[in-house]
Amino acid sequence: MSRVLITAGGSGIGRAMATAFAAAGHQVWVTDVDAASLADIPSDWRATVVDVTDEPGMTALFAAIDETWGGLDALCANAGIAGPTARVEDIALDDWRACVSVNLEGAFLAAKHAAPMMKAAGSGAMVLTSSTAGLYGYPNRAPYAAAKWAVIGLMKTLAMELGPFGIRANAICPGAVEGPRMEGVLQREAAAKGMTRDQVYEGYASGTSMGRFVEARDIANMAVFLASDAARLVSGQVIAVDGHTVNPDPKV
Repeated sequence: MSRVLITAGGSGIGRAMATAFAAAGHQVWVTDVDAASLADIPSDWRATVVDVTDEPGMTALFAAIDETWGGLDALCANAGIAGPTARVEDIALDDWRACVSVNLEGAFLAAKHAAPMMKAAGSGAMVLTSSTAGLYGYPNRAPYAAAKWAVIGLMKTLAMELGPFGIRANAICPGAVEGPRMEGVLQREAAAKGMTRDQVYEGYASGTSMGRFVEARDIANMAVFLASDAARLVSGQVIAVDGHTVNPDPKV
């Protein structure tokens, strides 16, 4: 039974990851910045309200994990925000910084504090949530795309640096995922492009060879695999779970 930490595990992809790991028999610890999202978690999960960009808070989190569990086997650095939807010349620096901070610095701090625990055990798996925006350009989403590309660079470096200690690192790149967060993106992009929400939705779906959005459980299943012994020699990889993007910026 592995001990798994999932950041932003209160809702969306993170909640799906926690559910999948728990169903596979693992111990689960979730964090979220939104206390309300943790109010209804199962009684056998552990939870901490923390902002992943707050290093003192993250330090305290990992100290609690060490005291309670005595170690950590897998980390899912999943916290992220969509950031602004706007042309690059219209993006405020504060909005840029907020988006990059959560998506990139949050993953960095989680990996920074997980690494010593995993090194001590001589094993471990880190799964970082990037995005297909980390594989292609993403018009009107400059800070998000920049951060998600950087997450892949961080993951590649972690894989090289930590591999000699038996620690693996991989990144999942979700495509368009059904749910409230993507719904907000659809609405904002529709407004920015002068299109309807349904037109933007169809553009995303038609940009994949499978012609559909993915679900949070699809991302969760990949995370469980990457953290498992079945993937014991899979490291430094970028794996898209997106229905196969064939046109990252379809015009509809």
